[in-house]
Amino acid sequence: MRIAAVQHDIVWEDREANFERLAPQVARAAGAGAELVLLSETFSTGFSMTPGIGEPEDGPSARFLAGQAAEHGVWVGGTCPEIARDGGPGEELPYNSFVLAGPDGTTHRYRKLHPFTHAGEHERFRAGEKPVTVEIGGLRVTPFVCYDLRFANVFWQAAPETDVYLVPANWPGSRRLHWQTLLQARAIENQAYVVGCNRVGTAGDGTEHVGDSRIVSPMGELLATAAGVETIVLSDVDPAEVAGARDRMKFLPDRRG
Repeated sequence: MRIAAVQHDIVWEDREANFERLAPQVARAAGAGAELVLLSETFSTGFSMTPGIGEPEDGPSARFLAGQAAEHGVWVGGTCPEIARDGGPGEELPYNSFVLAGPDGTTHRYRKLHPFTHAGEHERFRAGEKPVTVEIGGLRVTPFVCYDLRFANVFWQAAPETDVYLVPANWPGSRRLHWQTLLQARAIENQAYVVGCNRVGTAGDGTEHVGDSRIVSPMGELLATAAGVETIVLSDVDPAEVAGARDRMKFLPDRRG
């Protein structure tokens, strides 16, 4: 399967403007042969914690992803602030929800496990409960979101059922070395592909982002990388490569805990 990470800027808190900007980029990725197109974390709003930024499940952002998936016959994913349909009283805070829309009309969701407390995300977003793995054409895909990347244990937990991890982010340029290193580390230690899709540009809160989106092989090799501009990174991924790496070097069964 060919995967594309769309490294893009974000118009702060303006969904319609972002939909208009991103639709041509999804089309270009699909035109380049991508079967799965990954957008950034909070692709439609920026990493905003403004009260009221949440939208309902199957709201405008999810509908945009579903519409792009249907139009181009590909899978399209990214995160958006979603308020759970089943939320009770006092549960009106949104999740940072990764939505993966398929060309067949199906939609899968993963809710970010680790709100970024350093920036106060835990006060504006609810935490998810568990990893989610989706099988797409024989490829087992597990999404995590930005800050999740720092917590190896959840990647370990999902590794036996994962061929490729997707990691959309709004990772700041001031910690770009952490982003680059941790993406490769997660690939190497889990013998799986890792696709990191980070935004570029200056957020509405002044945070600078420099991209560094990349696709990493199960052996830690950089298959595709991007610098600090809007662009698309592409690579073919093959579950047989994951199985082969794990068969040649049987590291995962040696884990304890």
